[in-house]
Amino acid sequence: MKLSRILRTVLTCCIAFALVALPRVANAQWQLGLGAQTPDMGTQALAYLPNEIWVHAGDNITWTSRTDEPHTVTLLKPEQVRPFFLFGCPGTSLSGSPYDGSTCVNSGFLFRGQAFNVTFPSAGNFKLVCLLHEDMTGTVHVLSVAEPLPHDQDFYGALGSTETRDMLTDTDGVSARQPSLGNAVSAGVGEVTANGGGKQTMSILRFVRGSMVVHVGETVEWTDNDPITPHTVTFGAPAADPTAVTSNFTMDDDGALHATLDSPSDTGNSGLLLAAPQERLGLPQAPLGTVRVRVTFTHPGIYNYLCSLHFPVGMTGKVTVLP
Repeated sequence: MKLSRILRTVLTCCIAFALVALPRVANAQWQLGLGAQTPDMGTQALAYLPNEIWVHAGDNITWTSRTDEPHTVTLLKPEQVRPFFLFGCPGTSLSGSPYDGSTCVNSGFLFRGQAFNVTFPSAGNFKLVCLLHEDMTGTVHVLSVAEPLPHDQDFYGALGSTETRDMLTDTDGVSARQPSLGNAVSAGVGEVTANGGGKQTMSILRFVRGSMVVHVGETVEWTDNDPITPHTVTFGAPAADPTAVTSNFTMDDDGALHATLDSPSDTGNSGLLLAAPQERLGLPQAPLGTVRVRVTFTHPGIYNYLCSLHFPVGMTGKVTVLP
């Protein structure tokens, strides 16, 4: 009996040692959200949901887009200059690509239902960015397998749902920025918030008071009240190059763009209306952004317009000009 007990003890210790010493057979696969939107697509959460996660080395994360507004899942090299979104980092990467900081990984544009997976083979703390939306960032903490993880998948699912609800129902301060007097239209409204993982943006991709009734000779003024998301005021078809200002727009003395339209068939594009970038210590002061555009109407009719960037999600409007 004594020998039997000794053998059982030795066998138990051997099994315990083997379980500790063996590497994990399968690496964890984490699921996170990419953006969120209201049913009418008008309010967009430009965010990784949630935007901070702790995983083990060897694990992989899949981000799945939930919006018609595109986003990217991009991990740049440390201190890499942020590239233009059309250039990638450069180009795009295959889903499932590894990232350890030695080379950039970029999903390219992801629309609703599309997913992108990244494997993290090495421990480290890595920044996540969307190349389309500057104030949409996140953090991936990759721990060694010997360290315990603070949260599980259920936690991140619940946190993502809570952040989605809070962002899509957040109207704090929005009504104060909606123009209510004169022929004024708000070309988008937004707010930037931050937490321990990075920055998130709530953007209303709509022309507030977008349907306007005026008389011949009057001028309508659009102002971009979003701190980060650009918009255009485009009459006619969506601009092939949204950044290009058409020749019928000139600049008023106060820096606003101004055009005169003589017929509902006239076309024109304002280029990007965009607030000045956030000031950064140690860098040159940012110039004023172009945030305001005016159009004077000389003949009656219905003048339809849109945002060349966001018309697919319903950012359109019209000006009815009476005699």
